[in-house]
Amino acid sequence: MSVQERKQRERAERERLIVATARELAEQLGWEAVTTRRLAESIEYSQPVLYSHFRGKREIIGAVALQGAGELAAAVRAATSVADGPRARVAALARAYLDFAARNPAVYDALFQLDGGLAYAQEDTPEPLKDAFAALLETLEGVAGDGVPPGLYTEVFWAALHGLATLTRAGRLLPEDAEARVELLVDRLAVV
Repeated sequence: MSVQERKQRERAERERLIVATARELAEQLGWEAVTTRRLAESIEYSQPVLYSHFRGKREIIGAVALQGAGELAAAVRAATSVADGPRARVAALARAYLDFAARNPAVYDALFQLDGGLAYAQEDTPEPLKDAFAALLETLEGVAGDGVPPGLYTEVFWAALHGLATLTRAGRLLPEDAEARVELLVDRLAVV
């Protein structure tokens, strides 16, 4: 292995450590607690080293969002791949999405609430974000209904899931009705 390859590997490892530490701090203490100073102390590198990887917190949030998008896509695909039939796949998608949001609140915020400097719904949208949307579309395009563009239907279904995730987390919805909400969403929005 050349010196340059070793340096590139070490740089990639430092970047993974920064992102993992930021994510851990955000999950434990909230994004307000994630500062470049605290991150530098946590990973035992100087702030200039941290800035050599990310220009600031915004880019770190973006990196966490991209990582989370991949995880969300994997969770949705895993859940829908074992479901039998269109209705069961849509319900599995909804449960997987809501479960991901509940288990990873800081990552969910990085993806959908905070400014990570990422383009959404544009030509230059990063691939992990496109793939997360594609994971939803793969299941939902078959239940959009006649004359309904699958992408538009997916956006509306996603918006409903996002609303449920956000309102549930804020304590605005009764937790005991979570499954009934999923069933109602699937029954009313999915043409199966």
